[in-house]
Amino acid sequence: MRLREYRCELWLPRTPEQLFPFFADAANLDAITPPWLHFHIVTPQPIAMQAGALIDYRLRVHGLPMRWRTLIKEWQPPYRFVDEQLRGPYRQWLHEHTFEARDGGTLARDVVRYAVPFDWLLHRWFIRPDIEKIFAHRQLALRRLITSETPARPLAVAPA
Repeated sequence: MRLREYRCELWLPRTPEQLFPFFADAANLDAITPPWLHFHIVTPQPIAMQAGALIDYRLRVHGLPMRWRTLIKEWQPPYRFVDEQLRGPYRQWLHEHTFEARDGGTLARDVVRYAVPFDWLLHRWFIRPDIEKIFAHRQLALRRLITSETPARPLAVAPA
């Protein structure tokens, strides 16, 4: 099994204490997930985000319906949390989110360690490009939602 890694970061004009509540509300996942994934949280909401929380989703990847179950493995507000795929399309998916106070805002980092079946065939042409597109969409959505004076829907983010 070949383990891969994807990293990205985004500076946002909120402190970690102001920003973290957005990530602590699982319902906001829908707002930052690309529409082409047809993402839907199956777990009844609200979800008490904490270490040990389980979240079930349905989505479509290249038109194929999939179920995904995430375990919140670590929960350290307002600076860090880790989610792990327990069931889904990856052999392994470990996603670390960190929030570092920087320059009057927050540097939000994502580090994903993942492995896929048939890596030699799928990674270069499907998996890596999909991950890059998903995180690019997520960054644009976060920038728009967090910095907008009038967001499309109320967000659990404290004012600047």
